[in-house]
Amino acid sequence: MNPVTARRTRLPLVPLLVAAGCLLAMAVVGLLALDSPGAHERDAAMLHGFVGLDRPRVHDSVVVLAHLADPLPYLLVGFALIVVAVARGLRWRAGAVAILLVATGVSTQAVKHLLAQGRFETWLGVHQVGAASWPSGHSTAAMTLALCAVLVAPATLRPLVAVLGGAFAAGVGYAVLVLAWHFPSDVLGGFLMAGTWTALAVAALRVVEPRRQPATARRFDPGLGLGVAGAAALAAAVFALVPRDAVALYASERPTLVVGALVLAAVAGALAAGLARAA
Repeated sequence: MNPVTARRTRLPLVPLLVAAGCLLAMAVVGLLALDSPGAHERDAAMLHGFVGLDRPRVHDSVVVLAHLADPLPYLLVGFALIVVAVARGLRWRAGAVAILLVATGVSTQAVKHLLAQGRFETWLGVHQVGAASWPSGHSTAAMTLALCAVLVAPATLRPLVAVLGGAFAAGVGYAVLVLAWHFPSDVLGGFLMAGTWTALAVAALRVVEPRRQPATARRFDPGLGLGVAGAAALAAAVFALVPRDAVALYASERPTLVVGALVLAAVAGALAAGLARAA
């Protein structure tokens, strides 16, 4: 067999394994969230911590952030990403973005309604999380946009785009929790839904896209420095918005909030950074 051909047929294995891992993780999260009373108790405790961060000072900003993943901005940003891909001559990636925008949304809505189940919490009063809420559509949309942006970005900018995209997805996830639209498991399920479909798209792209010249010896990547700077700037902005007593108070009294926030940020960052590496 031609070595080049053999290499091309083996390359999709890794993204396919990633897709399988994301799908398995999503199934486990869904099973625990919907069928395990103990897991739901921890899920609700994390949500309680996030809801406690909803203060007048930040409420409007949180609402705006959550609505950035609404259908209209989702379609507008998605269309812009397709235009960027076409302008860069990446027709296969433009098609992949178009498919991902539809596939992730349709899959999430289908699963939400198929597994609709009430999860009543007394402390939420009349503002209960909807029955058809797992996985979170807003979180799926935010992560899909983040991963599609990485997919179409120039190689030198991918680290920066991955940092900003991961931060955006995590931010939307946090916002829907602060507003009590979803449980943390819903957000995690949405991230994994987007990750599953994007990994499948990367596997397909490795088969159909023409191979590029191997990279020469790596030099310092300016995009990495920009990515680190962007992450630091975002962290500083978030710290400025959060009430000064909130960090110490919630870190000491509500460890479940800290754990949930770190897990969601880690998953968002890992998906975005992993795609930046694979792309």
